[in-house]
Amino acid sequence: MAKSRITDVAGREAVERALATVTDRDTEATAVRYLLQVLADGAPGNSVEVRVPPFGAVQCIAGPGHTRGTPPNVVETDALTWLAIATGGTGWAHALEHGRIAASGSRADLSAHLPLLWDGADTPYPSGTLGT
Repeated sequence: MAKSRITDVAGREAVERALATVTDRDTEATAVRYLLQVLADGAPGNSVEVRVPPFGAVQCIAGPGHTRGTPPNVVETDALTWLAIATGGTGWAHALEHGRIAASGSRADLSAHLPLLWDGADTPYPSGTLGT
């Protein structure tokens, strides 16, 4: 059975709501999962696992993969930090420097892939108040 996908309309709406206000858990979860989905679509592969507990995880970035156990390249962060770095509210280096991201492995630098693009355009998501 194929993994269910969040539609662009529902995902964008959840992200916009999460950036604009303090939201409910379901909206935050949808926004996080949608942005993980966008990352995986834009950087396909399985050499890095990006985890945002408790909402989701994806494998992305082309390169050598893994088949069992903990992958050699892991990025883990909380939901608010993920929303902030994925949308341009804060930078990868800033979040890493301040201990908001745990990244292990030689391929676990997502800075070349962030912030994610807004609506398929050439600009990132409009910055919200997250990650300031």
